[in-house]
Amino acid sequence: MKRSIAGSFLIYGLLGSLSVLFLAPLAWMVSTSLKPLPQTVSLPMTWIPRAYYATIDGRRLEVSRDAEVAPGLWHVTEFSPTTWFTHKPVTAIVPAAQIETVIRPRWGNYPQALAVMGGGSLDVDPSLLPDHPFAASADSDVSFWTFLANTLTVCVLGVIGSVASNALVAYGFACVKWPGRDWFFALTLATMMIPGPVLMVPLYTEFRAFGWVGTLLPLWVPAFFGGAFNIFLMRQFFLTIPGDLTEAARIDGCSEWMIFWRIILPLSKPVLAVVALFTFLGGWNDFMGPLIYLTRKHTFTLALALQSYQSRHNGVEWNYLMAASVVVILPIVVLFFLTQKTFIRGIATTGLKA
Repeated sequence: MKRSIAGSFLIYGLLGSLSVLFLAPLAWMVSTSLKPLPQTVSLPMTWIPRAYYATIDGRRLEVSRDAEVAPGLWHVTEFSPTTWFTHKPVTAIVPAAQIETVIRPRWGNYPQALAVMGGGSLDVDPSLLPDHPFAASADSDVSFWTFLANTLTVCVLGVIGSVASNALVAYGFACVKWPGRDWFFALTLATMMIPGPVLMVPLYTEFRAFGWVGTLLPLWVPAFFGGAFNIFLMRQFFLTIPGDLTEAARIDGCSEWMIFWRIILPLSKPVLAVVALFTFLGGWNDFMGPLIYLTRKHTFTLALALQSYQSRHNGVEWNYLMAASVVVILPIVVLFFLTQKTFIRGIATTGLKA
């Protein structure tokens, strides 16, 4: 039955409204990353980054609007982060009509945010240290690119281990008949019911005994031992592959390894891509694992480096924190949009056969 025009309008309107609702935090983060610090905490909140200029003592200066002292009169302060500690900022009370407003995104927040994390040079005179508020990271020789390399190492090795180990186990559960197969599969699924916090102490004790605490090994080695959810996902996809193909291959003399490598894997690209994407996103966004196992700064991942940057200062500089956050999440957003077609196909075609 065809959907009516009013019904379609209602559905698309509801979906559009929900999309705006879910995109609002992302839009706020991007907007905040392009603002100067005073505008990040101003009320009422402004979405568009602006710069304010006023002529004080014959000079046209960029200022921050501090407070409206009377109707139409603003108390303004010279705004220049790089000269906060070189001279006393100029203050004045000027009429609102004399304040020039210009739309001005602060793209410089992004390199400055990476500099504070350790990924660039500070945009201040070193002689001002240690008084400058950005000086806390100047003594660090760990760059943003080190954090990125650590994160990519964890994600890439995790993807390789997860796809290889889960595919092998799932093939054994789906395409090879052996005594007790269904019972072992049920036992594998039962491990999904074990809460993660229950395993933290035993795993930490085990990895400490191996001497792995303080390295990246605990973050990617477990991926080579499979996971119940990914095994279930792959098994359900493998069951949709006609059994006649594998039986014909066995009759022709193919070993199980050849069947797995030459027949099953080439037909299973969608589900392999889904598992790889899930694993990559999980490794990129993982915070608890690095927090528990990583003890040295040069081994930090991006998630842990971002938290370390946030807690480094007494006050939160929201513009730089949001700029760093945008840089951290941008790669996975781009990755999802590039792979969404394969991702949806892999999910949609999984489990069609019981």
